[in-house]
Amino acid sequence: MNTTATQPAAERRGSAACGNPGSQPAREQNIAAIIAYYESGIKSATGEIGIELEHTIVEAADGKPVSYSEEHGVHWLLEQLRGDFSEAMFAEDGDLLGLSRPREAVTLEPAAQLELSAGPFKDLASAEACFLSFEERLEKILSPVGLKALTIGYHPTARAEELELIPKRRYKFMNLYLGEIGPWGPRMMRGSASTQVSVDYASAEDCLRKLKLAYALVPLFSLMCDNSPVFEGEKRPHELMRTEIWKYCDPDRCGLVPGVMDEGFDMRAYAEYVLDKPAILVACAKHGWCYSEKTFGELYADTVMDRSDVEHALSMFFNDVRLKTYIEIRPADALPIPYAIAYAGLVKGLFATPENLDALEALFDGVTGADIDAAKETLMERGYEAEVYGHPVAELADRVIEIGRAGLSPDEQRYLDPLAALVADRTTLADIAERG
Repeated sequence: MNTTATQPAAERRGSAACGNPGSQPAREQNIAAIIAYYESGIKSATGEIGIELEHTIVEAADGKPVSYSEEHGVHWLLEQLRGDFSEAMFAEDGDLLGLSRPREAVTLEPAAQLELSAGPFKDLASAEACFLSFEERLEKILSPVGLKALTIGYHPTARAEELELIPKRRYKFMNLYLGEIGPWGPRMMRGSASTQVSVDYASAEDCLRKLKLAYALVPLFSLMCDNSPVFEGEKRPHELMRTEIWKYCDPDRCGLVPGVMDEGFDMRAYAEYVLDKPAILVACAKHGWCYSEKTFGELYADTVMDRSDVEHALSMFFNDVRLKTYIEIRPADALPIPYAIAYAGLVKGLFATPENLDALEALFDGVTGADIDAAKETLMERGYEAEVYGHPVAELADRVIEIGRAGLSPDEQRYLDPLAALVADRTTLADIAERG
């Protein structure tokens, strides 16, 4: 392990966060490699979406946690699913950690949350059918042994520290690094579950435009998709628990990409941000992954990053909106399928046409990074009674639903109804659960 692990976390992060670009001969080439990776995602036609939905496996009778390694644990569940998938993924010591087939992958989050990543989908009917089929299969496997799969934002009964990590070296080191910053990183890793939706971009300009708009939408999406009524085994202390978790998890790699809302922000600025943050994990021959608090720029000071190096580096950032070869929008809690598809449909509709992008730009004209941070704070405190960006959040949410619906075909607009009904009632799934 890196000898700097004995230093205070804040001191280490402060000394490592910027590196010394002058001592990185390959820096310009690595900036170019990251930009080239982003540009490889440019597509001539956009409009498809990808969806990731995480499930928390619990005992059906009382919601108690189910670990990876117990008799009817998540390892056993993967083995039951294995015949349905063409490929299997294993940990360094041979433990089964994931499955895949064309357009679908089942993977595990740190405390054995089960994630289905699927798509891209051209239509919402296909997305709905895919996720319904998967959950029906889970029910057939789990119900006979007294288990069930929940789509909820935070574990309903357990404290994060009580949850067992899966046998994946990457997560061991992430838990160590984030745990030294504070309790929020391990809570994110072990207790939380999300719904993530990805959209494509047609050019570098289109990418940056959508990236900024997605960031402006993050507080609204967080409110609409709040589904965490319980936190650390108790009633939540306030609304939007996911927002607080990510606020404190690791400022180096969460929240907003610095400067992303500024007029001059570009892909080079994003690439420099990636290079100048601690890596946490680095590929090594002996163990597959080893721990490092050097920045990516320092690790690759004399070496040009290849595509797999870039992919790994980007996977170690957990911003509200993350750029890969698509734009990944990340603030929503895990949601039951009707709401997950409604949310995916909303994202699809919002980014569907230039006219909708124009409408969003008009709605969020002048919004800054500081405004987004302030919006998160007031929404955690006041929910639908808050004002954000100078307007009542309820009115902004209504307008977002309206724009999103306009971007969908007439036969797809109905998919928005479950989420639109929550917005119209000025309530969330977490509020409903609290009321019992």
